Amino acid sequence: MKIEENAFVTFHYAIVMDDSEVKDGSRDDDPLTYIHGHGMLVPGLESALLGREAGDKFQVLVEAGSGYGERDEALFEVLPREAFADMPGLHKGMLVQLQDEQGTPRLGRVVDLDIREVKVDLNHPFAGQDLNFDVEIIDVRAATAEELEEISLAD
Repeated sequence: MKIEENAFVTFHYAIVMDDSEVKDGSRDDDPLTYIHGHGMLVPGLESALLGREAGDKFQVLVEAGSGYGERDEALFEVLPREAFADMPGLHKGMLVQLQDEQGTPRLGRVVDLDIREVKVDLNHPFAGQDLNFDVEIIDVRAATAEELEEISLAD
């Protein structure tokens, strides 16, 4: 079966940087699964998977705009140092988990700090970067009615 709308796809991937360093991936873990056509992946990768089938191996360059987006300066927040009182050893580059007004967790990276304030970047770590995906499709099948129902409930 070829990947099409509502296909349940199982695949391995690696994000390989220009210097050949693997920055993220599933090869040392369980493969990823998703239902095609429901926005569960970055758009550029989902587009590259369309029409492929189990056993296919390929590489695709996903540009930032079709991946995790461009870096957004509005996603930099300056917060009072007291907000991090329970985080000993706070330092530049550290990943911190914050909550928005609705209590939704948000992951950020400390980009600057002093005794009064901490500047946190809430952009996705891959925002603004073109990404090389190395993909191996393991399985493709039609999604079940139950799987499609779960997707519609999540929307």
